[in-house]
Amino acid sequence: MSKVAHCNCGALRAEVDGEPEAVVACHCVDCQRRTGSVIGVGAYYPENRVRITGERKNFMRGTASGKKFEQSFCPHCGTSVFWVAELKPNVVGIAVGCFADPTFPAPMRSVWEQTHHPWLGLPEGIQHYSQGRAGTTPR
Repeated sequence: MSKVAHCNCGALRAEVDGEPEAVVACHCVDCQRRTGSVIGVGAYYPENRVRITGERKNFMRGTASGKKFEQSFCPHCGTSVFWVAELKPNVVGIAVGCFADPTFPAPMRSVWEQTHHPWLGLPEGIQHYSQGRAGTTPR
């Protein structure tokens, strides 16, 4: 079954097939700034299950690991819709909020909790990491 995520004005779209391989809540400062919220939640799909349509602008930034991270957003309304990380180049992260689906799967893990806002609740039973998952152990 296919699902569609899109920006606020509908011009930039990401259509996906099937369920995500992972849904991750990220509390890093960069995701906070990317979303304008205290948390970024992304659904991750193999790139061969994602079809992107519409005009986009890209912003490339570095990460704590020294790898590149490319965010894609709508040049008309500014919504950040998806991203690709050099760490996993064949995987596309899509902002869960762009699906606008309250039945979307909850996060399975929470990363970069060292900058987590303590008043924000998270689902029970998920994995927790003080930084990124690579090289850290769950808490």
